[in-house]
Amino acid sequence: MKIAYDAKRYYHNRTGLGNYSRTLVSCMTSRHEDVEAVLYDSKAIERTFRLGRKAAEEGCQLFHGLSNELPRDIVKAGIPSIVTMHDVAWRTFPDMYKPWDRLIYDWKYGWSAKHASHVVCISESTKRDVMRYYGVPEERISVIYQPVQEVFYTTPPPALPKGGSPPPLGELERGFLLTVGSINSRKNLMGMVKALEMIAEDERPLLVVVGNGREYRRRVEQYISEHHLQEWVRIESDIHDAETLRALYANALCLLYPSFYEGFGLPVVEASLQRCPVITSNVSSLPEAAGPDSIQVDPSSPEEIAEALHRLLTDEAERRQRGEAGYKYCMEHFHPDVLTGQMYGLYEKMLRVKN
Repeated sequence: MKIAYDAKRYYHNRTGLGNYSRTLVSCMTSRHEDVEAVLYDSKAIERTFRLGRKAAEEGCQLFHGLSNELPRDIVKAGIPSIVTMHDVAWRTFPDMYKPWDRLIYDWKYGWSAKHASHVVCISESTKRDVMRYYGVPEERISVIYQPVQEVFYTTPPPALPKGGSPPPLGELERGFLLTVGSINSRKNLMGMVKALEMIAEDERPLLVVVGNGREYRRRVEQYISEHHLQEWVRIESDIHDAETLRALYANALCLLYPSFYEGFGLPVVEASLQRCPVITSNVSSLPEAAGPDSIQVDPSSPEEIAEALHRLLTDEAERRQRGEAGYKYCMEHFHPDVLTGQMYGLYEKMLRVKN
């Protein structure tokens, strides 16, 4: 089967959407020899208005938009289409977006969800949002979870690297908390910092933050300075390789991820695959990603986050138990063989319907 992929983020995005694109295409072609992937890295006008017909003219049997978007000519292109919807954060968390951006996303992404032959959502939570905001009927949606980069399934994890801001990461003792992701209001770093502040100083571990941000980051850093917490929070903005992340997950006391909203919550699965226990939110898709052996808290309550932290910090046996259970859950639900098989089955179904 010859599959056309919109590869804009495959080539040009080094974080979530790009990782999804690269991992999915790699898994499909390595596990199914009959899948021929045609990667289109087209200019904006062609990608938006002419890419569907181009893919059909070049013999592609199905078009898969990997990141919320399909070309506007896909309906008349004569081939079935799938769009993967990662989230609808511009609707569920509108304060993070400028009004003009929200309009553009509705025009591009909302239209794609409505006009795709089939929609893939990366969580049940995103499925509910797509149905709610865009009226897509349930029978036109499949939930296929986001695959994790295959390096996260290898063992053992590497040692902590010697680089990083002073002191080098390799000199961190086992005794730090970890959070991974963009530093914005949705990810809730402020709530984490306030929870950390509630832990007694003689028990308070270092919080390593892997990510970057702008205005919200400055607000958090101002709070850290005003409350004299610089000793306990370390922001690493230049870590982008999976091997370093694996090492951090494997050596952390836990992953702290009390986000207000996620399409899936990839760091939760990445951490669990390194047997790192997880404290996350009880909302959005995060209970799906983290599984029943994570600790799930109200993200709007620093007190609840602090209570969960204290619980794990003072009980090594519970940390080990939750780490092992989380690993087993993710291997069962999110292994590339499982997710790739589901996507391949959907491709076959779409082509049977076409024929």
